[in-house]
Amino acid sequence: MTITHWLFGDQLGPHFLTAGADTPVVMIEARSVFRRRRFHRAKAHLVLSAMRHRAAELGDRVRYVHAETYREGLREAVGDGPVTVHHPTSYAALRLVRSLDSVTMLPARGFLVAHDDFRAWADGADGHGGQRLRQEDFYRWVRRSHDLLMDGDGPAGDRWNHDHDNREPPPKGARTLGAPPPYRPREDEIDEEVRHDLDRWEREGSVAFVGRDGPRRFPASRREALAALRRFVEHRLAGFGPYEDAMLAQDPVMSHSLLSSSLNLGLLDPAECVERAEDSWRAGRAPVNSVEGFVRQVAGWREYVWQLYWYFGEDYRHHNTLRHHEPLPHWFLELDADAVRARCLASALAQVRDTGWTHHTPRLMLLGSHALQRGWDPGAVTDWFHRCFVDGYDWVMVPNVVGMSQYADGGRMTTKPYTSGGSYVNRMSDLCGGCAYRPGERVGERACPYTVGYWAFLHRHRARLERNPRMVQPVRGLDRLADLEEVLQQERQRGDGPP
Repeated sequence: MTITHWLFGDQLGPHFLTAGADTPVVMIEARSVFRRRRFHRAKAHLVLSAMRHRAAELGDRVRYVHAETYREGLREAVGDGPVTVHHPTSYAALRLVRSLDSVTMLPARGFLVAHDDFRAWADGADGHGGQRLRQEDFYRWVRRSHDLLMDGDGPAGDRWNHDHDNREPPPKGARTLGAPPPYRPREDEIDEEVRHDLDRWEREGSVAFVGRDGPRRFPASRREALAALRRFVEHRLAGFGPYEDAMLAQDPVMSHSLLSSSLNLGLLDPAECVERAEDSWRAGRAPVNSVEGFVRQVAGWREYVWQLYWYFGEDYRHHNTLRHHEPLPHWFLELDADAVRARCLASALAQVRDTGWTHHTPRLMLLGSHALQRGWDPGAVTDWFHRCFVDGYDWVMVPNVVGMSQYADGGRMTTKPYTSGGSYVNRMSDLCGGCAYRPGERVGERACPYTVGYWAFLHRHRARLERNPRMVQPVRGLDRLADLEEVLQQERQRGDGPP
């Protein structure tokens, strides 16, 4: 009996086809995915374009099915015939796969560490005793076990962590970083077809989107993804490290790789990305701090987030230790950047609206920080990030938002809440210039919403945060604020309107 291999829409690279070259393949475009959530239009376009590009590459080998649900599509394609599929990337998809008697699940692909290996490490089988489940420890373990960016038994450049060199503010007076531009694909007839279908679905009222769908900005095929990787490694990697946390209003991409969507669609394998970066360092084409910063993002943080999504279990998404329950306001849900006066937040929201992407600092320290300060429901914030980012998937956003951004797990994933006043934004960007607010002001018409929100957040959760060693000093700062009551009153008066 012929066995068919099923490819989900985020399993599009050659490493997801491990069977013989003659094994038939099924791909299912399920409309129900887009009915359930109001995705960013550019994200919907990218995913469908990538799936259809992959189907075109596979030619007669693939049965590409348009269906309402995955279950219906699989029944139409293979009936009760045997099917294999690699471990999916969400709990919902995993439940579906396990409910289908005819489907055999293969190990996960597209990551460096197997689930069992991570669980053994996390449970203490590697000598950690389960006492400290921190990304830095995991990252060093991955480096050692994969002989990645190592000099013998030690780290390349004699340091595991080059963050000290990679947290520079933007060059003074610079409007752009001056990096070579990133790879941008050219649309083709498949993109035209996808856009036509999305327009039709919206006219029919069967689905609705948020955000803008301009020309596609991210790779939708293996060929394009490899071109983007090559462009980054050869022309942009060398300048990536020092300014990876910085922000510039006129330069939203800086020297970032823009490879996250390609990795998360399965078009690139993380091993090939970090190996090419390491080769660049060994050839003397990129400094070790830039290469280590990129390797940390891929082999450290991305891998860590993937593993914690499964290790913490499905209930992790419901954590809400800080008891934040405020709904997301309409202006945020609609990506209405024009309604926002705070220049930094307006800039980040406009980038999401126009492209479905921002780099990690605006995500964490502008969008996520504002949500945390305002006490928005972390589940709703997670869903927003999932829907609105082209690289956003359930496994990506649950740990990143619940654990890192919103501190909703109370410190299980990170050692402190990641939020700040306007001084951080002012130091790490040019976004405070020309803003209606002033980062150093806490009260009055020009009081910075982030500065006000920061102190209000510390006050609201003082009893919890003063027990955190990393938060003792910030919390003590509340006692030095002679105008604290005015600050809190200003925060209360702000309501849920745009800052």
